[in-house]
Amino acid sequence: MKTRRRKAVRRGFLWALGGAITVCLLSVLVSESAVRSAAAGRCYVRVDDVPRNDVGLVLGTSKWLKSRKLNRYYTARIEAAAALWKMGKVRKLLVSGDNRRADYNEPKVMKADLVAAGVPKEAIVCDYAGVRTLDSMARAKEVFGLEKVTIVSQRFHNERAIYLGRKWGVEAVALDADCPALTPRLQLRELGARLNALWDSAVGTRPKHLGDKIAI
Repeated sequence: MKTRRRKAVRRGFLWALGGAITVCLLSVLVSESAVRSAAAGRCYVRVDDVPRNDVGLVLGTSKWLKSRKLNRYYTARIEAAAALWKMGKVRKLLVSGDNRRADYNEPKVMKADLVAAGVPKEAIVCDYAGVRTLDSMARAKEVFGLEKVTIVSQRFHNERAIYLGRKWGVEAVALDADCPALTPRLQLRELGARLNALWDSAVGTRPKHLGDKIAI
């Protein structure tokens, strides 16, 4: 009797585990399909091919890695954003990033490096509350009043930003900055981010901060 009971419990556990794995795999496939579909034909590698928009939205990341080495994702975004402006593809650059700590200010650092790269400071606007990609896209519409933007980041990030932008009524194209080879850890992180984007869109997650309108 006990043996049969143990076997039944084991079978139930295996069925539950198999069901959970199936749901996870299906969720990954759905999120991947949704993000890629939203961004299809909207990401550009060459600056010359990017359609003109009034504003380019540069998505933030840390300039420095924990090893104190320069973050190549960051430097590539700065180079791409500067090239976008110099080629006349945008009139202004909105730099959106994290500023939750007194000693960490992504927009301020991005603006300084863009000025050093030849973009006039008058052409750069800072969004200090872009704590997540969702927040950057939502605030582009709700705070800065943008209905069209050109996003600047790496391809994997641009695709997700375009997907989230659509949910907030932002029509976006993107310039793909150079992208170092993705490590397995970063690939896994992006899978999670896409699942999260799908969930946020489904449940209507709001940005952490909105506030008064800011004209660009």
